[in-house]
Amino acid sequence: MSLLTNFLLLLLVVAVMVIWVMLPWYGVVALAVLFAGWMMFTRRGQQAASVAGVGISTLGQRIGSSAVIVIGIAGVVGVLVALLAMGEGYAETLRKTGSDDTAIVMRGSSAAEVMSVLDHDSVTLIPQAPGIFRDAKGQPIASPELVVAANLPLKGGSADDEGSVQLRGVSEQAWAVRPNVKIVEGRNFQPGMRELVVGKGAAKEFAGLEPGHTIHLGNQQWTVVGVFSSGDAMDSEVWGDANVVADTYRRGSSRASVTVRLTDPKAYDAFKAELDGNPQLKVDVDTTLDYFSKQSEGMTKVIRIVGITVGLIMAIGAMFGALNTMFAAVAARAREIATLRAIGFRGVPVVVAVMLETMLLALIGGLLGGLLAWLIFNGYSASTLAAGTVGKLSFELRVSPTLLWTGLKWALAIGFIGGLFPAVRAARLPVTTALREL
Repeated sequence: MSLLTNFLLLLLVVAVMVIWVMLPWYGVVALAVLFAGWMMFTRRGQQAASVAGVGISTLGQRIGSSAVIVIGIAGVVGVLVALLAMGEGYAETLRKTGSDDTAIVMRGSSAAEVMSVLDHDSVTLIPQAPGIFRDAKGQPIASPELVVAANLPLKGGSADDEGSVQLRGVSEQAWAVRPNVKIVEGRNFQPGMRELVVGKGAAKEFAGLEPGHTIHLGNQQWTVVGVFSSGDAMDSEVWGDANVVADTYRRGSSRASVTVRLTDPKAYDAFKAELDGNPQLKVDVDTTLDYFSKQSEGMTKVIRIVGITVGLIMAIGAMFGALNTMFAAVAARAREIATLRAIGFRGVPVVVAVMLETMLLALIGGLLGGLLAWLIFNGYSASTLAAGTVGKLSFELRVSPTLLWTGLKWALAIGFIGGLFPAVRAARLPVTTALREL
């Protein structure tokens, strides 16, 4: 092929890939319907269907070379979906943490609780703001809380193999602020005692967090008395009485944040306006839903970038495998293609037929890779250091339909590029030259 032709093909590939990445699922369905109509109701489309049918029928005779494409693309899709599922699971865990009828108050310009320090006066003033739900005794449901880092031995490791867990000092109102948190084993800690309740995720990750066990935190002995479940990021934390935690870690009467339960989501604006307008306070206010969603953004982007980078590297290898396989297939069928050209078949049906063959193999590989990723990784437990915290966050990988669709689009893109150049070569091969081959 001439240099100009190669350049034009490259431009075509780039344009198609840009459009393909941006195309929603219903756009793909519309394209598929239009393409099916072209094959059924036009002469060239019918010719392409005939040639494609012959090529597809011989795939069984080329099982080895066909398997190269299928397995290569399945590997790309499987790895890509698995890596993206990590980011999806991480973000989903944080998105489920919090609600739009609870708010978190931190010191102004604090990106996360670990960077925030509220003095005693601020902790006293915040619960007096309007819009906070009150219990049967008329007390505002507001929980001043302290967050510190604690090192604990990891399960399955040596005694020196430690990880960081987030220790949260909470008030009695913490349970009213978060009604989804339930004790599932043992009991709650007693105020004023060095007792802890641990999240299910933390209990799986760290050694010694079973009820009745004693652990060493902040040069003090603490007794684990219960396990709680929340179904969100709190599952990765360890909770104790805020006053005892503050005394142990010499934090005095300061707190990292105050979490409040609002009368309803509409009360948030008035609550925020009151705190922003109070000259005695220098605080930032967010709904807990927004706060934890923001915490997931940075890490999710990193995981996604890593996934796409690894996927691209593997995709390049799979593309070369598809190109080699299809060039060999075209060479082996040179006489057959030349004969079709000689009896009146034009170049477009030949191009379409070869590409259909490649994209069918790519589709099979994409479906296989997505299925394996779903079977192996969906619901798989993992943990990582969470952004904005001082401890590990336990979460489950989530292979969503959106990720499976993304993997399938990658598979078809690889098939398109892998089949385009061999298809164009087959269509441009001079008939007399092809008939003399083999």
